[in-house]
Amino acid sequence: MGGFKNLLFFLFWFFFITFLSFFPAISFSSDTLNSTQSLKTNDTLLSAKQTFVLGFFSLDKSRYYLGIWYKNISDLTVVWVANRDNPLEDSNGFLKIGNKGNMEIVDRTGKPIWSSNQTISAKNPVLQILDSGNLVIRESSVSASNSLWHSFDYPTDTLLPGMKLLYNFDTKIERHITSWSSKEDPSTGVISFKLDFHGLPEIFLWNNKTKLYRSGPWNGVRFSGVPEMKSGTDTIEFDFYEDEHQVYYTFKIGSHPLYSRLTVTPDGELQRLTWVPDNQVWTQFWIAPKDQCDNYKECGPYGICDTNASPVCTCTRGFSPKNIQAWNLRDGSDGCVRDTKLDCGTDKFLKVQNVKLPDTTSVFVNKSMNLVECAGLCQKNCSCTAYANIYITNGGSGCVMWSDELIDMRVYTAGGQDLYVRLAASDVESAGGSKNNVESKAIGITVAISVVLVGLLIYFLWKRRELQRMLKGRSESRGGFERSQDSLKNESVFTSTRGNSGEDEMDELELPLFDFNTISMATNNFSEENKLGEGGFGSVYRGRLMEGQEIAVKRLSRNSGQGTEQFKNEVRLIARLQHRNLVRLFGCCVEMDEKMLVYEYMENRSLDSILFDKARRSILNWQKRFYIICGIARGLLYLHQDSRFRIIHRDLKASNVLLDEQMNPKISDFGMARIFGTNQTEANTLRVVGTYGYMSPEYAMDGLFSIKSDVFSFGVLVLEIITGRKNRGFYYSNDELNLLGHAWSQWKEGKALELIDPSIADSYSPSEVLRCVQVGLLCVQERAEDRPTMATVVLMLSSETVLMPQPKSPGFCVGRNPNETETSSSKQDQSYSVNEVTVTMLHAR
Repeated sequence: MGGFKNLLFFLFWFFFITFLSFFPAISFSSDTLNSTQSLKTNDTLLSAKQTFVLGFFSLDKSRYYLGIWYKNISDLTVVWVANRDNPLEDSNGFLKIGNKGNMEIVDRTGKPIWSSNQTISAKNPVLQILDSGNLVIRESSVSASNSLWHSFDYPTDTLLPGMKLLYNFDTKIERHITSWSSKEDPSTGVISFKLDFHGLPEIFLWNNKTKLYRSGPWNGVRFSGVPEMKSGTDTIEFDFYEDEHQVYYTFKIGSHPLYSRLTVTPDGELQRLTWVPDNQVWTQFWIAPKDQCDNYKECGPYGICDTNASPVCTCTRGFSPKNIQAWNLRDGSDGCVRDTKLDCGTDKFLKVQNVKLPDTTSVFVNKSMNLVECAGLCQKNCSCTAYANIYITNGGSGCVMWSDELIDMRVYTAGGQDLYVRLAASDVESAGGSKNNVESKAIGITVAISVVLVGLLIYFLWKRRELQRMLKGRSESRGGFERSQDSLKNESVFTSTRGNSGEDEMDELELPLFDFNTISMATNNFSEENKLGEGGFGSVYRGRLMEGQEIAVKRLSRNSGQGTEQFKNEVRLIARLQHRNLVRLFGCCVEMDEKMLVYEYMENRSLDSILFDKARRSILNWQKRFYIICGIARGLLYLHQDSRFRIIHRDLKASNVLLDEQMNPKISDFGMARIFGTNQTEANTLRVVGTYGYMSPEYAMDGLFSIKSDVFSFGVLVLEIITGRKNRGFYYSNDELNLLGHAWSQWKEGKALELIDPSIADSYSPSEVLRCVQVGLLCVQERAEDRPTMATVVLMLSSETVLMPQPKSPGFCVGRNPNETETSSSKQDQSYSVNEVTVTMLHAR
């Protein structure tokens, strides 16, 4: 009997052990996995200090990816994906160490779908997740520093501290980061950030094979094109290394307790995000392209981009625009050409300060030369177009010389480097202050006066006087800030020269003047077929200039007194603004009692013409709507914080958001906008302008406006985009709430997803929609101080991990007696064209 029991005991353990050998290991929380274990889709590895997690994740519950994410951040923030292009199709796969010591992901049938494929095998391999976020394969008997394979060599969309953007000259191995296809799809996208080792190494942001942005070369302290890049002993330390074997860029964290990552997004942005545990929020530390001048080759060959100028493109001294017509339309991509032919024996060099060095892909480099030696070598080489120091430390050292056109330059108020550009001697002397230079200038001026002044100069002066007479207008009694605007009435904004401008002065601008006949021909004599729409201040027409440029012409009504004020205000403001999410003003026409503004043509008209059209709204799937929301937010942030002046729009609404051919949103209509001083936060007016449904309570009732007034309008717009419904700004007689009240009610009841426009179908991300609803409700809170700034809004929209407060009750502009009929002004809020303005006159109570 005892022998039979022993036999049963033996058979039990035999079959139990055999059973376990056919199935993946049970869940565990170790930081290592050995060759006898496996990791199922519901298992994880946790780094020693509980910083990073290795495990499977799914964003749609149908495809599973092996990834690494932060342990102590509540929202999933994935920093590495193993099988980004080979997902598991269900939850029955697992991770194991293969026979050759490599890491394998296998499906339910045991078929490998992804492998680490290292060439060196291990006898007793283990897989370990480190607190740096690095996943390594090593021999069990050695430390992680002697690993056979590590994930840091195969970055996906994120660069963590210690990871490298690299090119190895010996092995020809290159490491870069590449975006996800979308926020819901980790597969390889089209946006990448790659180190180019040719010439003087620098890093490029690419969209497939198109360059979007360039860092500029490393100057010993930072990249030439990133003046804000600073290392700190307790924050972030940047490192760029180059020798005969390799070149790489990396960074590390100092003593301050924070997380930092460099990420490329599917939208084409490069972002540095930092997470401070004490604050529990991701902060956007840096972004590129951050403005128009960050766009690669924005101003073409020999053009210099300056965000503080208007237009942003200028030519290097000694050069003039190559295509003057395109240049006048604020398209500087053709760049500039020399004014004077070079003569190698007599050429001189002009020092250009505080610039991002031109593209260094094809340059001569000598790190042992000083600046004097570099200048001598460039002078002797007739093909040398410019030279500069490589490094700015210790007074400058190294030599870089260009022999091709100088492209992708921009100027900074602080930062950048000195560049020495080759010019004809006469052009360099004209830039100096010597006696000979003054005499040559006097001779040139005398000749110019005798030839030009009698003709063209007199004509333009006459045009200028006519314009000043038109702009003079009547004064109007207003509150303190409004009166300060009246002082600008006599300002001339049309000129052929631009002076140096400061933040606190309304300087002269280069704004092209179109003659009436040109505009008439472009619009086929303002034909009805070309009319895009009509508003309270006139009509808008589509046109085509002789050069083929499509335009939209806003023709102000001759009988509209308000139109004159709007015209002046819009010219003052939008002519100074440059941002991809603001409509571009090409010029104006002031002739024969006509006042016209000429804009870029927007193929998809205004947002409301699609969003509130039952037949067309399905064009706007969720991805496009979210893209439009983010674009409007960036444009508004530029107005409030990043432009030369702080601008309060005061009439942000769906009809004032225009869409180009790619559905890029552009804020338009600055006729009601106001400029704030540097330290000004709010102002009062007795003349309230705007549109029912979009005005904040404090503005509608008390005439008090600020950046928070625009934030309120943005919140309304966000909720309209999500729902496809228009906010009318009223309670209705049947107790039906307006859009804000309805959204608030659905949010409180946990039914926010029911707000989404049915035409979107199932194309949306629930988490993204909920985040946008919450942002919208935060923006329309009744008290202005409770609303976020646009900087915070952009951060909340761009990061899934930012902790957002719960919204409070929204504000409603005005109430209405159920028996009242809608006023004509409240019905005017429809627009199908560029800059159609709706104004509702409300007196403050």
